[in-house]
Amino acid sequence: MTNNEHRSIDDVVVNIDSIEEKDIKTEKFIPEIKSNLRNKIIKVPEAVYKASGIKVLGVRIKSLLFTTDVALLKNHNAHSIIAVYPFTPQLSIMQAIITTASVPVFTGVGGGLTTGVRAVTLALQAELMGAYGVVVNAPMQNNVIKDITKNIDIPLIATVVSFEDDFKGKIHAGASILNVSGGKNTVELVKMIRKSVGDEFPIIATGGNTEDLITATIDAGANAITYTPPTSAEMFAEIMIRYRENIGDYR
Repeated sequence: MTNNEHRSIDDVVVNIDSIEEKDIKTEKFIPEIKSNLRNKIIKVPEAVYKASGIKVLGVRIKSLLFTTDVALLKNHNAHSIIAVYPFTPQLSIMQAIITTASVPVFTGVGGGLTTGVRAVTLALQAELMGAYGVVVNAPMQNNVIKDITKNIDIPLIATVVSFEDDFKGKIHAGASILNVSGGKNTVELVKMIRKSVGDEFPIIATGGNTEDLITATIDAGANAITYTPPTSAEMFAEIMIRYRENIGDYR
Protein backbone atom coordinates (compact mmCIF):
# COMPACT_ATOMS: atom_id res chain seq x y z
CA MET A 1 0.00 0.00 0.00
CA THR A 2 1.04 3.61 -0.59
CA ASN A 3 1.40 6.17 2.17
CA ASN A 4 -1.90 7.72 1.14
CA GLU A 5 -3.69 4.42 1.64
CA HIS A 6 -2.34 4.19 5.22
CA ARG A 7 -3.84 7.55 6.29
CA SER A 8 -6.15 7.28 9.28
CA ILE A 9 -9.77 8.48 9.28
CA ASP A 10 -8.68 11.17 11.81
CA ASP A 11 -6.26 12.61 9.25
CA VAL A 12 -9.03 12.78 6.66
CA VAL A 13 -11.41 14.52 9.09
CA VAL A 14 -8.74 17.06 10.02
CA ASN A 15 -8.10 17.81 6.35
CA ILE A 16 -11.82 18.25 5.64
CA ASP A 17 -12.19 20.56 8.64
CA SER A 18 -9.27 22.64 7.41
CA ILE A 19 -10.85 22.98 3.96
CA GLU A 20 -14.22 24.00 5.42
CA GLU A 21 -12.57 26.55 7.72
CA LYS A 22 -10.66 28.01 4.79
CA ASP A 23 -13.85 28.24 2.69
CA ILE A 24 -15.73 30.00 5.47
CA LYS A 25 -12.93 32.52 5.91
CA THR A 26 -12.79 33.10 2.15
CA GLU A 27 -16.54 33.75 1.96
CA LYS A 28 -16.42 36.29 4.80
CA PHE A 29 -13.46 38.27 3.47
CA ILE A 30 -14.58 41.31 1.49
CA PRO A 31 -11.91 43.33 -0.33
CA GLU A 32 -12.40 47.05 0.25
CA ILE A 33 -11.21 49.96 -1.87
CA LYS A 34 -11.09 53.34 -0.14
CA SER A 35 -10.59 56.91 -1.25
CA ASN A 36 -8.28 59.38 0.48
CA LEU A 37 -10.74 62.22 -0.06
CA ARG A 38 -13.99 60.34 0.46
CA ASN A 39 -13.03 58.08 3.35
CA LYS A 40 -15.35 59.85 5.82
CA ILE A 41 -18.87 58.65 5.03
CA ILE A 42 -22.09 57.87 6.86
CA LYS A 43 -21.93 54.18 7.80
CA VAL A 44 -25.05 52.29 8.82
CA PRO A 45 -24.66 50.21 12.00
CA GLU A 46 -23.26 46.71 11.43
CA ALA A 47 -26.37 45.14 12.98
CA VAL A 48 -28.34 46.15 9.88
CA TYR A 49 -26.60 43.42 7.89
CA LYS A 50 -28.32 40.77 10.01
CA ALA A 51 -31.57 41.57 8.18
CA SER A 52 -32.73 39.33 5.35
CA GLY A 53 -33.17 42.27 3.01
CA ILE A 54 -35.86 42.88 0.42
CA LYS A 55 -35.27 42.39 -3.30
CA VAL A 56 -36.70 45.35 -5.18
CA LEU A 57 -36.44 45.27 -8.96
CA GLY A 58 -33.58 42.79 -8.64
CA VAL A 59 -31.62 44.75 -6.01
CA ARG A 60 -31.31 43.36 -2.49
CA ILE A 61 -31.85 46.10 0.08
CA LYS A 62 -31.13 45.78 3.81
CA SER A 63 -30.58 49.43 4.71
CA LEU A 64 -32.37 52.65 3.83
CA LEU A 65 -30.83 56.02 4.70
CA PHE A 66 -33.47 58.53 5.77
CA THR A 67 -32.30 61.82 4.28
CA THR A 68 -32.91 64.50 1.67
CA ASP A 69 -29.53 66.17 2.21
CA VAL A 70 -27.68 66.09 -1.12
CA ALA A 71 -24.29 65.96 0.62
CA LEU A 72 -25.32 62.88 2.60
CA LEU A 73 -26.84 61.32 -0.52
CA LYS A 74 -23.34 61.07 -1.99
CA ASN A 75 -21.45 60.05 1.15
CA HIS A 76 -22.85 56.90 2.74
CA ASN A 77 -22.78 53.11 2.50
CA ALA A 78 -26.52 52.39 2.73
CA HIS A 79 -28.17 50.24 0.09
CA SER A 80 -30.88 52.81 -0.69
CA ILE A 81 -32.47 56.14 0.20
CA ILE A 82 -35.90 56.79 1.69
CA ALA A 83 -36.71 60.41 0.90
CA VAL A 84 -39.76 61.68 2.75
CA TYR A 85 -40.05 65.19 4.14
CA PRO A 86 -42.57 67.41 5.99
CA PHE A 87 -43.64 69.39 2.93
CA THR A 88 -45.88 68.68 -0.01
CA PRO A 89 -43.95 66.49 -2.50
CA GLN A 90 -42.49 68.42 -5.43
CA LEU A 91 -41.08 67.10 -8.69
CA SER A 92 -38.02 69.34 -8.48
CA ILE A 93 -37.10 67.81 -5.11
CA MET A 94 -37.68 64.28 -6.40
CA GLN A 95 -35.53 64.92 -9.44
CA ALA A 96 -32.69 66.41 -7.38
CA ILE A 97 -32.64 63.44 -5.00
CA ILE A 98 -32.90 60.74 -7.66
CA THR A 99 -30.25 62.42 -9.83
CA THR A 100 -27.83 62.91 -6.92
CA ALA A 101 -28.19 59.52 -5.23
CA SER A 102 -26.00 56.65 -6.45
CA VAL A 103 -28.35 54.00 -5.00
CA PRO A 104 -32.08 53.22 -5.40
CA VAL A 105 -34.43 55.92 -4.11
CA PHE A 106 -37.84 55.48 -2.51
CA THR A 107 -39.55 58.86 -2.55
CA GLY A 108 -42.57 60.24 -0.74
CA VAL A 109 -45.65 61.15 -2.77
CA GLY A 110 -48.02 62.30 -0.04
CA GLY A 111 -50.41 60.99 2.54
CA GLY A 112 -51.48 63.96 4.63
CA LEU A 113 -52.48 67.10 2.74
CA THR A 114 -51.24 65.71 -0.57
CA THR A 115 -53.63 63.00 -1.72
CA GLY A 116 -56.06 62.03 -4.47
CA VAL A 117 -55.21 62.71 -8.11
CA ARG A 118 -52.20 64.80 -7.15
CA ALA A 119 -50.61 61.89 -5.27
CA VAL A 120 -51.33 59.52 -8.16
CA THR A 121 -49.72 61.93 -10.62
CA LEU A 122 -46.67 62.43 -8.41
CA ALA A 123 -46.22 58.66 -8.08
CA LEU A 124 -46.26 58.17 -11.85
CA GLN A 125 -43.81 61.03 -12.32
CA ALA A 126 -41.52 59.51 -9.66
CA GLU A 127 -41.46 56.23 -11.55
CA LEU A 128 -40.65 57.98 -14.84
CA MET A 129 -37.78 59.82 -13.13
CA GLY A 130 -36.28 56.53 -11.98
CA ALA A 131 -37.52 56.00 -8.42
CA TYR A 132 -37.44 52.38 -7.23
CA GLY A 133 -40.62 52.86 -5.22
CA VAL A 134 -42.97 55.45 -3.77
CA VAL A 135 -43.78 56.00 -0.10
CA VAL A 136 -47.14 57.14 1.26
CA ASN A 137 -47.56 58.43 4.78
CA ALA A 138 -49.92 56.90 7.34
CA PRO A 139 -52.99 59.11 6.66
CA MET A 140 -53.16 58.13 2.98
CA GLN A 141 -56.60 56.70 2.21
CA ASN A 142 -56.76 53.12 0.99
CA ASN A 143 -58.73 54.07 -2.11
CA VAL A 144 -55.89 56.43 -3.14
CA ILE A 145 -53.33 53.68 -2.49
CA LYS A 146 -55.38 51.50 -4.82
CA ASP A 147 -55.45 54.21 -7.51
CA ILE A 148 -51.70 54.74 -7.25
CA THR A 149 -50.85 51.04 -7.56
CA LYS A 150 -53.07 50.79 -10.65
CA ASN A 151 -51.02 53.48 -12.36
CA ILE A 152 -47.43 52.58 -11.50
CA ASP A 153 -45.12 49.62 -12.06
CA ILE A 154 -42.89 50.18 -9.03
CA PRO A 155 -43.65 49.19 -5.41
CA LEU A 156 -45.80 51.31 -3.15
CA ILE A 157 -44.56 51.44 0.44
CA ALA A 158 -47.27 52.23 2.98
CA THR A 159 -46.27 53.71 6.33
CA VAL A 160 -47.71 52.30 9.56
CA VAL A 161 -47.33 54.36 12.74
CA SER A 162 -49.51 52.76 15.41
CA PHE A 163 -51.35 49.63 16.50
CA GLU A 164 -54.62 51.23 15.34
CA ASP A 165 -53.36 51.77 11.81
CA ASP A 166 -55.22 49.76 9.14
CA PHE A 167 -52.16 47.92 7.79
CA LYS A 168 -54.27 45.07 6.41
CA GLY A 169 -56.37 47.55 4.47
CA LYS A 170 -53.23 49.10 3.02
CA ILE A 171 -52.02 45.69 1.88
CA HIS A 172 -55.38 44.81 0.34
CA ALA A 173 -55.35 48.18 -1.45
CA GLY A 174 -52.08 47.24 -3.15
CA ALA A 175 -49.18 48.19 -0.86
CA SER A 176 -46.17 46.01 -1.71
CA ILE A 177 -44.18 46.84 1.44
CA LEU A 178 -45.04 48.16 4.90
CA ASN A 179 -42.86 50.85 6.45
CA VAL A 180 -43.22 50.65 10.23
CA SER A 181 -42.39 53.81 12.13
CA GLY A 182 -43.86 53.47 15.59
CA GLY A 183 -41.36 55.43 17.67
CA LYS A 184 -40.65 53.68 20.97
CA ASN A 185 -43.28 51.04 20.06
CA THR A 186 -41.68 50.06 16.74
CA VAL A 187 -40.34 46.67 17.89
CA GLU A 188 -43.68 45.57 19.34
CA LEU A 189 -45.55 46.96 16.34
CA VAL A 190 -43.33 45.03 13.92
CA LYS A 191 -43.81 41.89 15.99
CA MET A 192 -47.60 42.26 15.89
CA ILE A 193 -47.69 42.95 12.14
CA ARG A 194 -45.33 40.06 11.35
CA LYS A 195 -47.52 37.67 13.31
CA SER A 196 -50.56 38.89 11.37
CA VAL A 197 -49.16 38.98 7.81
CA GLY A 198 -46.97 35.87 7.98
CA ASP A 199 -43.30 35.34 7.26
CA GLU A 200 -43.10 36.47 3.63
CA PHE A 201 -44.63 39.94 3.42
CA PRO A 202 -41.84 42.56 3.28
CA ILE A 203 -41.47 44.95 6.21
CA ILE A 204 -39.20 47.96 6.55
CA ALA A 205 -38.83 49.48 10.02
CA THR A 206 -37.02 52.32 11.72
CA GLY A 207 -34.27 50.75 13.77
CA GLY A 208 -33.09 53.47 16.10
CA ASN A 209 -29.45 54.41 16.66
CA THR A 210 -28.11 51.47 18.68
CA GLU A 211 -26.98 48.03 17.61
CA ASP A 212 -29.20 46.36 20.22
CA LEU A 213 -32.35 48.19 19.11
CA ILE A 214 -31.69 47.45 15.46
CA THR A 215 -31.13 43.77 16.27
CA ALA A 216 -34.36 43.69 18.28
CA THR A 217 -36.26 45.24 15.35
CA ILE A 218 -34.86 42.64 12.96
CA ASP A 219 -35.63 39.81 15.39
CA ALA A 220 -39.20 41.13 15.61
CA GLY A 221 -39.61 40.58 11.88
CA ALA A 222 -38.21 43.55 9.94
CA ASN A 223 -36.59 42.65 6.61
CA ALA A 224 -34.86 46.01 6.17
CA ILE A 225 -33.92 48.90 8.43
CA THR A 226 -34.29 52.65 7.99
CA TYR A 227 -31.38 54.52 9.55
CA THR A 228 -31.51 58.21 10.42
CA PRO A 229 -28.00 59.68 10.11
CA PRO A 230 -26.60 62.67 11.97
CA THR A 231 -27.22 65.94 10.13
CA SER A 232 -24.54 67.77 8.18
CA ALA A 233 -24.61 70.47 10.86
CA GLU A 234 -23.98 67.93 13.64
CA MET A 235 -21.12 66.32 11.77
CA PHE A 236 -19.57 69.64 10.86
CA ALA A 237 -19.75 70.82 14.47
CA GLU A 238 -17.52 67.89 15.48
CA ILE A 239 -15.09 68.66 12.68
CA MET A 240 -14.89 72.34 13.71
CA ILE A 241 -14.01 71.33 17.27
CA ARG A 242 -11.04 69.33 15.96
CA TYR A 243 -10.02 72.19 13.68
CA ARG A 244 -9.99 74.60 16.65
CA GLU A 245 -7.98 72.17 18.77
CA ASN A 246 -5.38 71.62 16.04
CA ILE A 247 -5.30 75.05 14.43
CA GLY A 248 -1.51 75.20 14.66
CA ASP A 249 -1.12 72.05 12.57
CA TYR A 250 -2.32 73.65 9.37
CA ARG A 251 -1.42 77.33 9.70
